[in-house]
Amino acid sequence: MTDPFQQFAEWFREAEAAVPVDPNSMVLSTVGADGRPSSRVVLLKGFDHQGFVFYGNLESRKFRQLRAQPWAALNFHWKPLQKQVRIEGRTTQVTDEEADTYFATRPRGSQVGAWASRQSEPLASRELLEAAVREVEARYAGREVPRPAHWSGFRLDPDRIEFWKAGEFRLHDRHVFRRASAADAWTVERLYP
Repeated sequence: MTDPFQQFAEWFREAEAAVPVDPNSMVLSTVGADGRPSSRVVLLKGFDHQGFVFYGNLESRKFRQLRAQPWAALNFHWKPLQKQVRIEGRTTQVTDEEADTYFATRPRGSQVGAWASRQSEPLASRELLEAAVREVEARYAGREVPRPAHWSGFRLDPDRIEFWKAGEFRLHDRHVFRRASAADAWTVERLYP
């Protein structure tokens, strides 16, 4: 095992076969200006040797935190496989072209929701959200829904990836890959469970 992206791709294919709902769900952890960590589940929408990509509202708490402090962590836990992958690194916003391309693949209802929801802001009632959805649906009736300027994605470029597989009597198998920069080669070592 010398390429963590290849190892991740193999494990991810296993997860897609074994996990019936959202095998691409991952915990994203960010840090606020006050130094407090914050975690939530988001969906992985792509990965390659440049990193791991996820999308959402740029005004959400997570993306405000990433714009202020770009370091983040991801955690995949696939219980049926008894496997976990922990990923750490620096995030950057994807290009407008990447965001446009992905947004165009989303279901129309999700596209409408991206306009209607002021993610992470206080909401006085569900009725207000439903009214906002109706207004956006009416505005774009019979036409494509464009990507809002406040909606995009981030790519996490990892400098640390740990693969964990459950072992009998909690003697787990752990390997960690590290690199100082994207130009550097990965080093790998086994860790005690």
